[in-house]
Amino acid sequence: MEIIVTLIIGAVAGWLGSVIYRGRGHGLLGNIIVGIVGGFVGYWLLGEMGIFMGGWLGAILTGALGAIIILFLFNLIFRK
Repeated sequence: MEIIVTLIIGAVAGWLGSVIYRGRGHGLLGNIIVGIVGGFVGYWLLGEMGIFMGGWLGAILTGALGAIIILFLFNLIFRK
């Protein structure tokens, strides 16, 4: 059950981060990957700053923040 919740939160966080950063999503699989990895980045970054968010909404916002950071760095490295 936890893996399903992780995938759902990752998909929503990745989609939200993609929409905020570029104005569109990256497909279901891309959103899940960006959201889950973004969650790790977001929790690390906010943890270093002493900010902790709980619950579903906190997980989604933290993942979206991390997704935005990942997408920004990805676009810096791989410019078209």
